[in-house]
Amino acid sequence: MLRLRDTIYYENILKEFEYSFGHVYVYKGFVVSEINDGITFTWEDHAKQIVNDVTTYLNTDGSDLVYISHRIHSYAVKPNDWLNFFKNSYELKAYGVVGYTQSSILNVVIENLFFHKKIKRFNNLETAIQWATDKVLAEID
Repeated sequence: MLRLRDTIYYENILKEFEYSFGHVYVYKGFVVSEINDGITFTWEDHAKQIVNDVTTYLNTDGSDLVYISHRIHSYAVKPNDWLNFFKNSYELKAYGVVGYTQSSILNVVIENLFFHKKIKRFNNLETAIQWATDKVLAEID
């Protein structure tokens, strides 16, 4: 599994946010995150900063964005923190997870209990980016 910056998709980013806990890549209509190994991803320590940076950069509430979590590292997500995301009036058009391990699939099942829409699972980044691109283009048609 390659980091996004080592793929052909890196050349098309609009903006890259580098954090001590990972990277977020912004494209037209979608965002890809790669969180570092060993992080316990929470609203207060991580997600809030990403959401503020991305929504400010794109001037959006997120309802027109597809979010892809590219889980190339092993880390934990505090699933009930999705409630904070929605409580702060943020939305997403869709949410996808690229997972390479059995534990990442289990995490998606748990996260889906707190996320308001269905989380789409993928086995590779290419398929997830194609799905996100299709979702963005569907809005244009």
